[in-house]
Amino acid sequence: ERTDAFDDAALPVADRINLAILRFELRSDIEALDSAEAEYTVTPTFRSPHAELLETVPNLTLTSPADAEALLARYGKVPGYLAQSEQRLVDGVAAGRTPPAQAVSTTIRQLDEYLASPVADDPLLTPAPPAAWDEATASAWRNRVQERLTDTVRPALQRYRDRLHTDILPAARPPEHSGVTWLPDGSQIYARAIRQYTSLDLSPEQLHQMGADAVAALADEYRELGRPVLGTSDLRTIFDRLRNDPELRFDTSEEVRATAEQALRRAEEHVPSWFDRLPRADCRVREMAAHEVKDGTIAYYFPPADDGSRPGTYYINTWAPQTRPRFEAEALAFHESVPGHHLQLAIAQELDGVPDFRRHAAINAYTEGWALYVERLADEMGLYSSDTDRLGILSFDSWRACRLVVDTGLHHLGWSRDEAIAYMTDNSPLALNNIANEVDRYISWPGQALGYKVGQLEIRRLRAQAERALGSDFSLPAFHDEVLRHGAVPLGVLGELVDRWVADLLA
Repeated sequence: ERTDAFDDAALPVADRINLAILRFELRSDIEALDSAEAEYTVTPTFRSPHAELLETVPNLTLTSPADAEALLARYGKVPGYLAQSEQRLVDGVAAGRTPPAQAVSTTIRQLDEYLASPVADDPLLTPAPPAAWDEATASAWRNRVQERLTDTVRPALQRYRDRLHTDILPAARPPEHSGVTWLPDGSQIYARAIRQYTSLDLSPEQLHQMGADAVAALADEYRELGRPVLGTSDLRTIFDRLRNDPELRFDTSEEVRATAEQALRRAEEHVPSWFDRLPRADCRVREMAAHEVKDGTIAYYFPPADDGSRPGTYYINTWAPQTRPRFEAEALAFHESVPGHHLQLAIAQELDGVPDFRRHAAINAYTEGWALYVERLADEMGLYSSDTDRLGILSFDSWRACRLVVDTGLHHLGWSRDEAIAYMTDNSPLALNNIANEVDRYISWPGQALGYKVGQLEIRRLRAQAERALGSDFSLPAFHDEVLRHGAVPLGVLGELVDRWVADLLA
């Protein structure tokens, strides 16, 4: 409410951007609290308390003895953190807000596997002691960490697992009632999620139709590439070949990682010709940890440390390589690393003269829209190795278009898990294991999947509009600079910034 007291028109442009982002993030956080997400969110990846612990801690860099002691202290607070999380879930059951059963069952299995693994292999042991310590000091500290995990952290995770099994799973939503529409205040929850994750005022009906239209629009592109690559223009046959042909799958985990590395390095060589602004931070490729891979996404990106002590990291899922499509690997690398997430997020973190909340702004539709936009930009840049690899552009575009239909289907129309899986199976060539994991992610994270296609379409619309207005004066590197130089912003703000940029050039 205090931010609404400002007269936007009286502020300089930079402060108007600051105010717009601050309003958006504050309102998103308040609405997330209004939705009581902690009462019904259980998932093996990203948003559950155990998953955030296991995925965040291995990326920590401990630069001082104080950092090392702080990590031990935080491990000591894990039991209280998990106990609070358990209580919120119990409160949710009492209020009729329950998590999806599939996600609870998968989380229990994941925790069972983690707790059965040797403590010596625990990902929470990953952070290295400060480099300045001698071996004796470092060894003593490692022993203390292992003791803390054995005596404090793992017993707390066991209690969390048992609470899920005893109190939460019996009350959890069945697969037929997967979406939040089945919760008492489900329509309000989903409306808030749409605003947060698209940054626009769109209805579920608009988003559903937008997705169906985007799915239909890809058919001709599949036929055009299917003829030379697969010898057919029949859409069903193309999808079947892409999904089931073993020649289009990797053989080893080493191949999966090597392809990711090669695509990243090739992109790094080409980006100076397409971007006026590049990040200082490097990007590296790492394989996802053992506890993540079975039920996790195919890849994700983790930003660099603010102080430069850690580069950006493209995490790739190399488990079960025979299920990993070769033809999608390059599009995936460009999305997660360069010119996708790493380029955009590292540039944002390195911006000078802007508040910290802007450098780290988490605006889903902008960030994910950019990463999807560059999957096709990479084709313009000549980064794809072959027409077979270019099929990955279409496969991933189908994936994100299907998300609009499936997310709204689940959370607004009341689709079952099986209906969501069937739609993606019929309308994309994605591997079946990926489809199942993805649908479970959408069920557990309402609205987040909407931002990719919405953001991509808006960036493409703004680019086309600028190209028409500027004609021969249009510069693609300059357009990219205008999109990137403010950091992540709501899509409405991005449109205003690009319009102002065009008007200044025409003046």
